Amino acid sequence: MRKRTTVLVSVLAGAVLGAAGVQALHAQAKPPAFVIGEIDVRDAEVFAKDYLPTASRTIRDGGGKCIVGGGKSVSFYGEPPKRIAVMVFESLEKAEATFNSKAYKTAKAAGDKVATFRIYVMEGIPQ
Repeated sequence: MRKRTTVLVSVLAGAVLGAAGVQALHAQAKPPAFVIGEIDVRDAEVFAKDYLPTASRTIRDGGGKCIVGGGKSVSFYGEPPKRIAVMVFESLEKAEATFNSKAYKTAKAAGDKVATFRIYVMEGIPQ
């Protein structure tokens, strides 16, 4: 009987410690960052040739992943932007580093000739 009690207490203690460890790991996790781009493209052909390849490569190299890019949108309220892009990064710091990099600034300079950009980043909810 004493052996059973010892085993039961050990199992319960392990479960409690494991749950506490999982909570601590979740508390340390950085929230993902979402970069939202609202883009008014004036020349789609030049935009696709001069901006998109370099910008896309720079975003991938910075750890970002494009999850929305120029698809159909429907506005519920107000005037929608001409083109929307949404990218996800592991953290706000990685997104900032990517968009402040020389490579992205070079792509953006080319894009500015044929498009107007509004790009911002928001922290998401830790998963």
